Formats: sequence, structure tokens, C-alpha cells
Amino acid sequence: MAKYRISGVWKVNKEITQYAFHEVSGDGRTLSYAKRISKIEAVKIVENIFNNVYTIIWDYDNSCWIDGSTVHVVGTVHKFLRSNHDFTQVDNLDHLIDYSNVYY
Repeated sequence: MAKYRISGVWKVNKEITQYAFHEVSGDGRTLSYAKRISKIEAVKIVENIFNNVYTIIWDYDNSCWIDGSTVHVVGTVHKFLRSNHDFTQVDNLDHLIDYSNVYY
């Protein structure tokens, strides 16, 4: 089973087109550098029942990443990612860091 964390998104015309995926190491504490993943590829990764995918949020007080909530796929024709955190539904992971203006 592969473990992934999503730290941010890239947008074109306010629509998310790519996600920043980090692979979690075997010890569960080390994250890889962000890998820019297309929306289609991200959906495939999350739909794989053998993968574990969560959001990660930067904790400014402690200067570290903390796990957010589980990511799942919604929709049948137009699929997208969604997370539920503290009983709040968040579409498209739009609450994550917007890397669109970062040269990457």
C-alpha cells in the first residue's frame, strides 16, 4: 500500500488542474518532495483501494506539516477530489496552498 499526502494545487482560470503529491516513506514520518500530478492521474491514485491519501496542512505554530483529512473521489463522469475535515465538506481541495504562481 502506498501512502500519499497532498499539500497544494495548481489552477488555470480558477479550476484545479494539478495537485502536489508527496509520497510518505516507510517510517511514516518522511515526505518526498512534491510531485506535480495531473487531475486525471490524481483521481486514478485516489481511486486505487491500496493507496492511502490525505491532505497535509502547514502548521505555522510548530513549523511542520500535519495530516489533514482523507481524500476521496466524487463524481462519475466529471471526477474530482474532495476531503471532509471536521465535518466540513471541501470540494476540489481548494483550501490547500495554491502553487499556481510558483515557478515549478
